[in-house]
Amino acid sequence: MGKSRNDLLGVGGQRKKLSRADQHGTGRSRGTVRRTADEQKQELLRKMRERAQGAQTAETGQE
Repeated sequence: MGKSRNDLLGVGGQRKKLSRADQHGTGRSRGTVRRTADEQKQELLRKMRERAQGAQTAETGQE
């Protein structure tokens, strides 16, 4: 006779691991974290555009 598989240990999805602050409700919300990441991305893009413009003006000025 085969081994019975009646125990359901490990069946189901994994739970998100929460920090202690998130467990108590005092942590930052996901929206603020996402907004901050978007702001950082926009700042990085702005800096890259400024550098690209500076390189273009330097190239045209030398010729």
